[in-house]
Amino acid sequence: MKIQKILHTADLISTWFGKSFAWLIVVLMLLVVVEVFKRYILNAPTAWVFDASNMLYGTLFMMGGAYTLSQDGHVRGDFLYGSMKPRKQAAIDLVLFGLFFLPGVMALTWSGWTYFQDSLAINEQTFNADPLPVYPFKFIIPLAGALVLMQGLAEMLRCVVCLQTGEWTPRLKDAQESDVVVQQLAGSESVDEEARRLAIEQSKGLKG
Repeated sequence: MKIQKILHTADLISTWFGKSFAWLIVVLMLLVVVEVFKRYILNAPTAWVFDASNMLYGTLFMMGGAYTLSQDGHVRGDFLYGSMKPRKQAAIDLVLFGLFFLPGVMALTWSGWTYFQDSLAINEQTFNADPLPVYPFKFIIPLAGALVLMQGLAEMLRCVVCLQTGEWTPRLKDAQESDVVVQQLAGSESVDEEARRLAIEQSKGLKG
């Protein structure tokens, strides 16, 4: 139970950050709409909007990484992986996390912190008529890296538990696109009606 609590705590943190920063898509949309109106209707374009939109999009993209990992949502080539038993899946995941994930994400976090410090030291700004500070955006790099690293360590712990028990521990469930699930299952010829019904019910039985 303690291990499950640790895993769910990591999932909760990743989910909170992911959902909080997801609101940036609303800010980004409003920013672009206002800028289009000003540029083409009022003929009064804003110099800093392009840089701001890039920063917002980059922040949204980076801060969604840990949340996606917590939901096992990253793309994987699972043609063979999906047919393996949980223990074999866990063994492969654990090896790959150790060989590729940890070195890469640790390097990202460390170098991102260095980039942020250098940017803050010189008060780095964008190059336009109305410059914006760059260092807040660069701080997102180590922050996102640290969150992904935390979630990755939780995933490695999940692999260890699976190696011991032979089963994957349940993840902290979040909203899924049940209409997409229904659409995908409707076109599948390898899933019988009972399995299809259960999968649809599970996709709709959501809990936060």
